[in-house]
Amino acid sequence: MSQALDGIRVIDFTHDQAGPSCTQMLAWLGADVIKIERPPHGDRARRLWATPDDPADSYFFLLLNSNKRSIVVDLKTVEGKDIARRLVREADVIAENLGPGVMERLGLGYERSRC
Repeated sequence: MSQALDGIRVIDFTHDQAGPSCTQMLAWLGADVIKIERPPHGDRARRLWATPDDPADSYFFLLLNSNKRSIVVDLKTVEGKDIARRLVREADVIAENLGPGVMERLGLGYERSRC
């Protein structure tokens, strides 16, 4: 049985709680969600409330990011921006909850991403 969002690709630039919970709901409905994480350790929520000697991802991260694929991309490098632009061009939905103007400064704003 197919799901409502089968065939829809979401590129997820979100962090903290509101953004990841939104994209997780899209994943639950069948969307292919690809989470973009920062180097060197990925989303900061992976280590949230974790002890230094515990290598496992935090429960908080797992709670909001299950059913997603992820990739670590350095958006401050030319190569990283190129990777992100390719992913964005092939996406149906872009989700981000960065500060105002951050996507534009990274060269990933709406006008630049659709070229």
